[in-house]
Amino acid sequence: MTDRVDMLAFGAHPDDVEIGMAATIAKHAQAGVRFGVCDLTRAEMSSNGTVELRQREAAEASEAMGIVYRSCLGLPDRGLTGSPDQIAAIVREIRKLRPRIVFAPYWNDRHPDHNAASRLVEEAVFNAKLRRYMPELEPVQVEQIFFYYINDVAEVDLVVNVSDWYEAKRRALSAYRSQFEPGPDTVATPLNQRYVENVEARDRLLGGQRGWSHAEGFAAKRPVEVRLF
Repeated sequence: MTDRVDMLAFGAHPDDVEIGMAATIAKHAQAGVRFGVCDLTRAEMSSNGTVELRQREAAEASEAMGIVYRSCLGLPDRGLTGSPDQIAAIVREIRKLRPRIVFAPYWNDRHPDHNAASRLVEEAVFNAKLRRYMPELEPVQVEQIFFYYINDVAEVDLVVNVSDWYEAKRRALSAYRSQFEPGPDTVATPLNQRYVENVEARDRLLGGQRGWSHAEGFAAKRPVEVRLF
């Protein structure tokens, strides 16, 4: 896998990025965009599955999306405090990979780890451009940060037509069998109670507003450039 990417998506846990934007990733990857994913934690506090199983599932999902890079920073699950060390770890990843565009979870989600990840990534994107911060690594100016939705959808500033790439999202999500499929050895959680069906319904509703079969939506805190001609 390459050490340089065009776009880099961060998630608190393996499967966060897939829930929010797997089809968008697949669409861009097929077009030749070098896309990477970085999971901040190993999701060691999850009710179902194991760290080792989640890593295998993440590898399968990565193949479905067509990404060129995936990493895990190994920060503590349910322990994303926003400490300087945690921000520095994300800055190192950004400066190593030098993406033009960064994606992070939407900042107001029902899961506190998603909110913490959003703040951490935003802080790291800012610090990554400061030449006197960690001066041993060359600074990086990220052009834009977009926020993808996991559990809920609020204001949508950008929608991506993923109608022709939605099957890739289905494959990516189906890789996480430990999370989304109920079984005799699993604990009932919101994730294995028709959660994937609800995600697809959300994406179908969002796409239907534009006459598409499916879309994925994003929020932005900075104005988004639109080229009309």
